[in-house]
Amino acid sequence: MKLLILSVALLGVFLSPVLTTDNVNVNNQGNRGGNSHQSVSIDNQKQVVNVDNNNGWHSWNTVWDYRSGYIATRIFAKKSCIIAPLNKHIMPDVTVLPQAIKEKQKTGAQGPPSKQVTYTVSRNKITDLSSYGKNIENLCRGLPTYLAHEVKAPSFLYYSGSCFNANILCLLGISYCGETFEA
Repeated sequence: MKLLILSVALLGVFLSPVLTTDNVNVNNQGNRGGNSHQSVSIDNQKQVVNVDNNNGWHSWNTVWDYRSGYIATRIFAKKSCIIAPLNKHIMPDVTVLPQAIKEKQKTGAQGPPSKQVTYTVSRNKITDLSSYGKNIENLCRGLPTYLAHEVKAPSFLYYSGSCFNANILCLLGISYCGETFEA
């Protein structure tokens, strides 16, 4: 019986870091338009990251669903949602993301993110969200939703229109460009 209790206790010690949810809150002072607040929730068990950027009308939410292989960003000012493939070579892995965020907070890093990814947004609306996973379906339900594709080598000649830019805790910059962002 003692061996069983000891085994369960050790299993709990080793599994708890894997199954926990990490929450990180960051106040970003000095962004254009005033203050913004970002909160990051990481669910290691479901392999989902949720980032909320609260900055008035310029607020947005993004979900990175590592299991489905997609990210989705809900842009409040545009009253729309964008879904794109999750590039695992650029996006920080769900298991190392908490440590990367803590390092950025410790150094107080500001300025441009260390990695950048640019997407071009399709004009065609997505009608069935179910194939992108429940988390993304819940984020985008009831909104015009568009599919975006990564631009491997962005240049001025490729797209010169408007883009929506999201800076994730100075770790990753995401740009969504396309006609859906024209004024």
